[in-house]
Amino acid sequence: MKKDLNVFNNVLELIGETPLIKLNNITSEFKGNYYAKVEAFNPGHSSKDRIALHIIEEAEKKGILKPGDTIIETTSGNTGFSIAMVSIIKGYDCILAVSSKSSGDKIDMLKSMGAKVYVCPAHVSADDPRSYYQVAKRLHEEIKGSVYINQYFNELNIDAHYDTTGPEIWNQTEGKITHLVACSGTGGTISGTAKFLKEKNPNIKIMGVDAYGSVLKKYHETKEFDEKEIYPYRIEGLGKNLIPTATDFEIIDEFVKVTDEESAHSAREIAMTEGLFVGYTSGAAIQAIKQLDSENRFDENDLIVVIFPDHGSRYMSKVYSDKWMSEQGFFDAKNEETTSLIQYIK
Repeated sequence: MKKDLNVFNNVLELIGETPLIKLNNITSEFKGNYYAKVEAFNPGHSSKDRIALHIIEEAEKKGILKPGDTIIETTSGNTGFSIAMVSIIKGYDCILAVSSKSSGDKIDMLKSMGAKVYVCPAHVSADDPRSYYQVAKRLHEEIKGSVYINQYFNELNIDAHYDTTGPEIWNQTEGKITHLVACSGTGGTISGTAKFLKEKNPNIKIMGVDAYGSVLKKYHETKEFDEKEIYPYRIEGLGKNLIPTATDFEIIDEFVKVTDEESAHSAREIAMTEGLFVGYTSGAAIQAIKQLDSENRFDENDLIVVIFPDHGSRYMSKVYSDKWMSEQGFFDAKNEETTSLIQYIK
């Protein structure tokens, strides 16, 4: 059957070409024009579909991956889901070392996709043998015929977004984009997208979003890895306690740090104002835009693209749970619980 009739041979052909959607309400008081690159429209509901497919297919081309092999990866959840999905279609076993900070929803999704999951403590150093980095390395050494994807230090992470996300945004904005706002974890999304966009127009500003408790912003500004910056935080898939080589710090103009609490409320606000049910890091990206707008960083004619990395369904036990939000102390007079919207008929 023909693909142009919207018929596909398998789910992997749906990866990429995600929509750019204008934000009309949450940014209505801000200067500039705002569009969201909504990566939840990928079949695995996140931007990580792009790197999973690209890295695995490149490994196949080079003969690194062979039929019957096992793919091993470290993940906060989204990359793992994407790798598990690609593995199902291509016939590989999948083992994932996951941070305990990942939501229960994400971990359950990984298991439902046939992956073997090792949940590792989040708040240990990267070189601790219990960290998900070290657990993945150990499993790779122990399991014959295994391939460790290692997204944090894999240049193909950048290439995937250089080949797809960057060109898509350039074409969708007809080359009029002036600013890109994107969260940075492994750094592949922001680095690959920025590389393509800067080649088209070096005046485009690249704004990275980092978390308090992460080392990325200070490293970008000073080239110093400061362990004193590291402390536990709640946002998944954003920030790092190490310096990933998949991040091109030279191509990013600046970083903005956001808090767990404000990012959580911003995610909920996106759903309530734009009808887009997006994840925690999408809230972080919008929170960064709020902070940049408060500093008068945008003009009326600017075209700002913000990347929304994943879907809200992966955070039902976290930012979209009033119970979890209350436990974190995130509710106050300004931000109330949403349980008042539910009425039980007896």
